[in-house]
Formats: sequence, structure tokens, C-alpha cells
Amino acid sequence: MKTVRKTSWFNIFIIPILLLSFFVSNPINASAETDLGLTVDAAILIDADTGKILYEQNADATLGIASMTKMMTEYILLDAIEAGTVTWDQEYRVNDYTYRMSQNRALSNVPLRADGSYTIRELYEAMAIYSANAATVAIAETIAGTETEFLKLMNEKAEEIGLTSYRFVNSSGLNNVDLFGMHPAGTGPEDENVMSAHDVAKLAYYLLKDHPEVIEVSSIPKKTFREGTEDAIEMSNWNFMLPGLVFEYEGVDGLKTGTTDFAGHSFTGTAERNGTRLIAVVMKAVNAEGVGSYKARFDATATLFDYGFGQFSKQEVIPENYVFEEQKTISVTKGKQEQVSIGVKEPISIMVKSSEKDLYQPRLILETDTLEAGVEEGTVVGKAVIEKTEGTDYGYIDGEGFTVDVVTTEPVERAGWFSLFFQAVGNFFASIWNGITGFIMGFFS
Repeated sequence: MKTVRKTSWFNIFIIPILLLSFFVSNPINASAETDLGLTVDAAILIDADTGKILYEQNADATLGIASMTKMMTEYILLDAIEAGTVTWDQEYRVNDYTYRMSQNRALSNVPLRADGSYTIRELYEAMAIYSANAATVAIAETIAGTETEFLKLMNEKAEEIGLTSYRFVNSSGLNNVDLFGMHPAGTGPEDENVMSAHDVAKLAYYLLKDHPEVIEVSSIPKKTFREGTEDAIEMSNWNFMLPGLVFEYEGVDGLKTGTTDFAGHSFTGTAERNGTRLIAVVMKAVNAEGVGSYKARFDATATLFDYGFGQFSKQEVIPENYVFEEQKTISVTKGKQEQVSIGVKEPISIMVKSSEKDLYQPRLILETDTLEAGVEEGTVVGKAVIEKTEGTDYGYIDGEGFTVDVVTTEPVERAGWFSLFFQAVGNFFASIWNGITGFIMGFFS
């Protein structure tokens, strides 16, 4: 007799439902990595206070930066202003090169008179607001004499702040082919400035750290160049995320756009909300159809800012006077006591996802495990570094990480001669005893 096996309704319906519910409630780890869906060649988002990297996408690829170059020119100018080697009311006299460049309105420019002179402040505002290229070259010539010499300053500053993936070929960010054959010595006619998104963010990070006043001008949506004269021209900021402009985003007050055929539509933006400032970089942004546009770069930047302000907050991960359970003290020689307590000098707060606060833990790095009395309270004995125990940690833009001093939390006075004498005697007999026991144990090992 032939047996017919009946299919259970449980097998047909219940098991697939249980499997589906398992995968819904237990997402596959491989897809857990954050993906913001940005259609860009590279991107990065950092906390402007600590340099903590909150998100990155292909951030180490070296790409065109176009007029984002001008952040370096701004940096060097503001350094010179601070040092007193250049002043805001100092005047630049237009030469044939800067005059000819300024007349090309297909490029971003304010027209300069052939026989005119302009203050450094006027030129700086034209550069920072309107991305004026001839004004940028004029600033470079004022500081270094020639744009060729200015390139040396750009490279020196890049080395000083630790940039690693870059090449500067001019001060403005134009393709050298647009420089009428006057491109700096040692560069080619088709060359263009390049940098990684990581290095662009680092440049912006240090620029804001050293010269926060840069925001005073980069935040101006519109201004008239040479207002009240027949040369007056309206300058609209190319950063359309500023208040009152078409892609306005709450808190945006800088920093620099960049657009060429080679670099595409790129942007370094910064925004501040409730005391938190973020820096975002997007490079060669395109829309869903793969077409670059102003909207594409500002939409990508808005996505980064939404993610940063929406998902992250500054939280205290290590309280003040935190003590490492495995290392509460270190040894003291020649003191009234043999140990001294140690702890973290200051509380540590960093930008973290609210759901991941407990994943960040301190690690102790001791510089010494013994001190000689007298020890003052607050003596540095090492560092505490914060490490993420699970998942991806992008680290910090400067590559060093966030550290805080570990210090002694009490003083230890030096012992008197009488106490030191008996300590020495005790140590002497202890060393003899250790030698004897070691010798005897050697027979049994």
C-alpha cells in the first residue's frame, strides 16, 4: 500500500512567518553600517570642537577641490593679518594679469580697474563671499610677491597642519588652463588643485580653530562690492545654504563652495546649533540621474547635517575624578606613604550617538608607575584615551584621538631621614630574602 505524506499547514504558513520575523527583528550585521545614500564621490562629517569624525565615505580619495582652495588662501592671509605683515587697509595695485583675469565674467570675479587700487579687506570680502578669482590672486601677490612664491606658503601651511593627500597648483582653485598661460612655475597648464575630503575637513577644522573670525565674512549672504561708486557690483554668496538664500539651512554660516568641470559640485559647509558646530565636506555631488548641480551638493550637505544634529550629541563619557579600578594608585619611593591615588584630571565629553554612549570606554596609558616623594597633587602620570568597544569608530580628524591627563589626586610628602633609614634597612633585608627564596625555588623548578 502506498503511503501519502500530507503537508502540514504549519510548514506552509507558520515557519515562513517565523523566519521573516526573525530577520526583521535581527538585522544582518553586514548591513548595520550607516549608509546615508549620498551620491557623491566623497564625503565626511566632523565635530568642529573635538575633530571627532561622525561619518565618512571614500574620504581618503584624492579629488579636485576647485575654489575650496580659497580656504587655504584665507588661512594664510589671516595668519599674515595676525602677524602684522599685512593690514586690512593696505592697498593692492592692479597689474595686467589680475586686470585681465577680473574681466572674465565667465569665471567668478568682481571687475577690477586697470589703473585701480583696492584694499585687502575689499579683496578678501570679494574672495570669501563671491569666490572672486582675480581678487584671490591679488591677495596671494600681496603676501608673497608672486603666486609661485605663494604656493610655497600653501605647502608649508599644509605640512604644518598635517595634510597628507593634496597638491596645490594655484591660489584660487581654477584650472590652470584659465590662467592665460600665467600659471605658477613648476605647474602644468592643465593642472588643478586636489585634496582628499579628509584633508579638506582638516583644513576647515584648523582654519576655524585658529581664525574663528572667518565666519564673520563667510556668513554674509549678499554684499555690494565698492558700494556707492560706479564700479559697484552685487555679490551673492555661492553658499546657497545661508539665511535667505534658496537652500537655506538653520545654523549654516560658512564656509566655501568649489565648482569646476574637474572637481564637479563640491562644498565645505559648517553649521552651529545649540552650541554644537559641525563641518561637512561633499565632493563631486550629483543627483539621482548622475548630473552635478548646486542643489545636489547642498542636498548632500543637508543630509550630513541632519544626520549629525539628529543622531549625535555631546555626552560625558568619563566623569571628573574618574578612577581606573585596575589602577587606583602608583608606587611612591622615599615618601611618608608608599602609594599615591591617581585619577582623570577632567571630565571627558565627546560627540556620540545617544544609543552608543556606553560603548565608549577609557583606557589608561601610564607614563610612569613610580614617583619619588614629594609628590604634588595634580602631577601628570599618564593619559586616558577613549575607545569604542564595538562597531566602527572613524577616529579624529587630527589622527591623535581625544585624550585627557591622568594625575595624582593627593600630595605625598618626603619621609624624614629616620623613616628613610628604616625603609632602606627593610628593603635591604627584603632583597636578601627574595634572593634566598629564589635560589631555593630554583632547585625545584
